[in-house]
Amino acid sequence: MVKLFQHKNTLTEKHVKANKSADDRVPDGLIKKCPKCGHEIFANQLDQYATCPECDYGFRISAKKRSKWLLDDFEEWDSEISPSDPLHFPNYDQKIAKAKKASGLNEAVMTGLATIQGQQFALGIMDPTFIMGSLGQMTGEKLSRLFEKATEKKLPVVLFTASGGARMQEGILSLMQMAKVTNAVAKHSQAGLLYIVVLTDPTTGGVTASFANEGDIILAEPHAMVGFAGRRVIEQTIHEKLAADMQDAENVLKHGFIDHIVKRQDEKKTLAWLLQFGGENND
Repeated sequence: MVKLFQHKNTLTEKHVKANKSADDRVPDGLIKKCPKCGHEIFANQLDQYATCPECDYGFRISAKKRSKWLLDDFEEWDSEISPSDPLHFPNYDQKIAKAKKASGLNEAVMTGLATIQGQQFALGIMDPTFIMGSLGQMTGEKLSRLFEKATEKKLPVVLFTASGGARMQEGILSLMQMAKVTNAVAKHSQAGLLYIVVLTDPTTGGVTASFANEGDIILAEPHAMVGFAGRRVIEQTIHEKLAADMQDAENVLKHGFIDHIVKRQDEKKTLAWLLQFGGENND
């Protein structure tokens, strides 16, 4: 009997090794599975918009990839600004180096002067490939400068948000950026200038609690996660299970916090129209 069990264990180990070997032969990222509808697609079959062909969910993409299909012209601002390590957080420098390599940026947001169909505006695109678009001290600095320059040049602002919230490695200094950017947004608004927000997946935490919800017009991509705290934190606080679509953009739209859901394929023409009829300072 002991020999029989030993034989079975040997077979199991062989099968595990064989399966592991098979997994090693499958390239990473070969197949994309939509987190919303479960549809699977070969990654190389995704078009430039990187959206699910079944439900239009927009897979997370870098700021630079988004800019390629969105913009006609772009002049980047403050590209040299890079994160500091004010708290000397363990291994933070390694995380920053990895984020820079993944995104091609020095910080979690790309800003600059952009043009779409003849409409010029100040643009910010938060990058989920840079530490999940987290809001750090220098992220806030770049965003504040974006609104300050837009106010000075009398330009509307379009901001694509994507963030997991405040950057924990920078502690209270990251949380202070909520107020800092909000102040710059307020001065831009007082100048009578338009501010359009496009919420992408995910937009959460301090970003949601501040400048992501301060736009004159708030758009969102289909099925983008929009919320403040994560599902687990909320459920542990209220001791109840949340509905599956609780933090979907469509549900947030239904409750009046979003103005419209726009597919990625339609974002360029939608923004061009909004900027044409609402982007100029009429003072």
